[in-house]
Amino acid sequence: MNCFEDLKYRGLIKDISNPDLEKKLNEESITFYIGTDPTADSMHIGHFSSFLIATRLAKYGHKPILLIGGATGLIGDPKPTKERPMITKEEVEKNVLGLTKQAKEIFGFEVVNNYDWTKDISIIDFLRDYGKYINVNYMLDKDIISRRLESGITFAEFAYGLLQGMDFVHLNESKNVTLQVAGSDQWGNITTGIELARKMKDVELYGMTMPLVLDANGVKFGKTEGNALWLDKNKTSSYELYQYLINSDDTCVIDYLKKLTFLTKEEIERIEKEHNNQKEQRIAQKTLAKEVITFLHGNEEYKKALKISESLFSGNIKELTYDEIIDGFKDVPNFELENETTLVDLLVNNNIASSRREAREFISAGSITINGDKVCDENQIFTKNDAIDNKILIVRRGKKKYYMGLFKG
Repeated sequence: MNCFEDLKYRGLIKDISNPDLEKKLNEESITFYIGTDPTADSMHIGHFSSFLIATRLAKYGHKPILLIGGATGLIGDPKPTKERPMITKEEVEKNVLGLTKQAKEIFGFEVVNNYDWTKDISIIDFLRDYGKYINVNYMLDKDIISRRLESGITFAEFAYGLLQGMDFVHLNESKNVTLQVAGSDQWGNITTGIELARKMKDVELYGMTMPLVLDANGVKFGKTEGNALWLDKNKTSSYELYQYLINSDDTCVIDYLKKLTFLTKEEIERIEKEHNNQKEQRIAQKTLAKEVITFLHGNEEYKKALKISESLFSGNIKELTYDEIIDGFKDVPNFELENETTLVDLLVNNNIASSRREAREFISAGSITINGDKVCDENQIFTKNDAIDNKILIVRRGKKKYYMGLFKG
């Protein structure tokens, strides 16, 4: 497949500004940019699906530039229903540094900050040099703005699209950028930049958007939706990312393989066939997890995530290191332990059982394991010597209920 056919097969094209773009992508080398505002110090999986297109296009000979919006981030892209809370300049600066470092490490392309060419423009220059080219009626027709008119939209939000349009014009002048790529929610901002360049410079620029990546409930992967999967492994560990991807819904997983991996059409079709024949094996989900984690964090992190997952599934917790256990159990209830405790006291004092009677019932039924071993003696005493690395006791009640005890000191 050529470049455009590949993008189309993967479902990565929603809108294009001009039909000529298909030929340009297939026959020319284009310098393009894709950007994000620094609302956090790490990108999340929603950014990954978008920014990954930079790597795809680079493989076809195009030149990517990644933009971090140090200027636009101070204003905030209008949301469809309400004003986006502004964040402090200090927080924006901190986030810019984090995102710039991350973008360079993961994708390896040139990174620019629109604050660099925006900070010295006065309000008079902004209105005279840019504002005079964009008609208010043109802006009112933008989907996001029109949806906010009834509830109200501030001038700062209203002007955001023009700020982003300035970026497109500046990058065209300074780096010969002729294409902007973004998620579909940025279409109005992209076309504003195209209009601005046409009126200011009589230059034809191009825009292309991608559909947003959604979960099985139709919800966008993103921080504001409350289900963020951060690309920073210190915020979302490789194991957590593995667990999320391995549990991808069957109705979405092939789409994710197309959008989030570099597997070929033939490889994806083979995986889809095997997956449909043995859905209980979760072949597509396992492949997805391997491809994404390896791209983001490397093969060692993938193997670590797989080891934690397999050890927890088999109950071989003792095979894990202290750090691997902390990764695997960071979200389970945890408690502190003194130097020693009996099994019954361990269960009752830490709300694993509601009473000593219930604790004994759990024990006699064989429902309690400590660090993967079934325990049957209610008077058994546990000390640091029984803990993994002399620090951790993992208690499992039944098949899925886990608790983590940490010895003091």
